[in-house]
Amino acid sequence: MPPRASRKTGRPRAGRWPLQDAKARFSELVRKAQHEGPQHVTIHGRDSVVIVSKDEYNRLTGARSGKLLVELLQNSLLKDVRIEHAKVRGPVRNVDL
Repeated sequence: MPPRASRKTGRPRAGRWPLQDAKARFSELVRKAQHEGPQHVTIHGRDSVVIVSKDEYNRLTGARSGKLLVELLQNSLLKDVRIEHAKVRGPVRNVDL
C-alpha cells in the first residue's frame, strides 16, 4: 500500500509510512526520524504512531538530566546561604578482602 497521497499534488506525503513499508524499511525509517524529523506510521490510511529521535523524545518529555535543578538552585534567592555540615564519626569495622 503506497503512502497516502496529498490532496493537492497527488503524491505521497513525506514522513508518512504505511505499516507494511515501515516494517520492510525500518532502518530507513529510523534514519529519517533522526535526520528529518518525526515519521508517521499509518494503518489503513490513518495515523497510528509517530517515530521520533531520542533527542526529540527527550526534548518533548523533559527527560531528567539534572540541568533544570541546577539552574533552579543557581537562580534561587537562597543561593548565598551557607549550610554547615555536621561531622559524623561512626565505628569502623574491619573487612577481609
